[in-house]
Amino acid sequence: MFGYYFDLALRSLARNKVLTALMVLAIALGIGASMTTLTVLHVLSGDPLPGRSGTLYYPQIDPQDSRGYLPGKSKPMDQVTWIDGMNLLQAKRADRQALMTGGDVAVQPGNSTLDPFYEDARYTTADFFTMFGVPFQYGHAWGAAEDEAHERVAVISSRLNDKLFGGGDSTGKALRLDGTDFRIVGVTGDWSPNPNFYDLNRKSYDENEGVFVPLSTSQDVGMVHDGSVDCWGNGGGGNTPDHNAPCVWLQFWVQLDSPAKAAAYKTFLVHYSEQQKALGRFQRPPNVELRNVMQWLDYNQVVPDDVRLQTWLALGFLLVCLVNTVGLMLAKFLRRASELGVRRALGASKKALFAQLLVESGVVGLVGGMGGLLLAFIGLWLVRRQPASYAALAHLDPAMLFTTFLLALGASLLAGLLPAWRACQVAPALQLKSN
Repeated sequence: MFGYYFDLALRSLARNKVLTALMVLAIALGIGASMTTLTVLHVLSGDPLPGRSGTLYYPQIDPQDSRGYLPGKSKPMDQVTWIDGMNLLQAKRADRQALMTGGDVAVQPGNSTLDPFYEDARYTTADFFTMFGVPFQYGHAWGAAEDEAHERVAVISSRLNDKLFGGGDSTGKALRLDGTDFRIVGVTGDWSPNPNFYDLNRKSYDENEGVFVPLSTSQDVGMVHDGSVDCWGNGGGGNTPDHNAPCVWLQFWVQLDSPAKAAAYKTFLVHYSEQQKALGRFQRPPNVELRNVMQWLDYNQVVPDDVRLQTWLALGFLLVCLVNTVGLMLAKFLRRASELGVRRALGASKKALFAQLLVESGVVGLVGGMGGLLLAFIGLWLVRRQPASYAALAHLDPAMLFTTFLLALGASLLAGLLPAWRACQVAPALQLKSN
């Protein structure tokens, strides 16, 4: 029966080409605009580490002085001081933990054909790579022993490896950074989580770092910190604050493999804050938070407000297109009142006529969906040409491709409900009499 209705739909649409074209165009415009913005929103609000993000947590504590403190309203700091970061790291209360910050390093290539250049760097501890599931093309990460010994070792990205060494195995080779020689121990594979969840202070959506070096070594050789610094009291600030200064500038992540461990770690943070208050370092009551990756992204409102606004505007435009489609379908179906009356007189039920008209609406939706898909590709191409940091991520993945046709079909069926129901109410006797 569906095949029969489908054949009737094609015949009907072919008889009224102008009206059909207007309906298809209305659906295509609405779907194209909404899928462009929905795809951008989908990409920006996605899980950067599927399968891992639920066990990775960002601890927050509040080491500030009492000035400006409002009980129940003051929020803990978004980063940690050097002292707190090292204390939490050395406590080893989590399954894994990583203390880190970002910077820029001067790369001095051994190849004379390349000029020196600056590269984004991550100064971190050994568990970073295992926690975040960083794959390796060559070699491996450094270990805790290298952290403790302040070894001058480095991991580089495959992108930087291609630029400096032509993509070959560069492990064991020397890399000169900020005038200091480092030994390459590993080359990462394809790893580029977006949003850049582990350090939202530098950038949210952009290319990831090309160089990774031990945090302890970065401090020894004076590598410059490039990120947010928040000080209070007599904190001096600067590019790389003094380790004893009351300034937060480091990020600390932990891996906790069960909800029970997460609850225990939050209790540990409360006890740590109480201990530091008793020692005179903290002045405020314990104020801690422990958020996993997706909660941390929501807390920081990583998705730009303009993207959310554009999505709502596009969905509003789709609604306007649907209202126009309802009017066009109503006009088209009512023009066929005599045809539908004859079918009723020959024994067709209202249910059968309703199904026939909905199939016709669905065909309009599928054709409109193909047009909307083309417009979405054009819209995303225009987004990628914008100067925004997230622009390069605007691509239609298989899930959104399926959503495009599902939305087009659903929208057209919704638009066809009222016209189909109205057309089925026509009395067949009146149509036969008028004929």
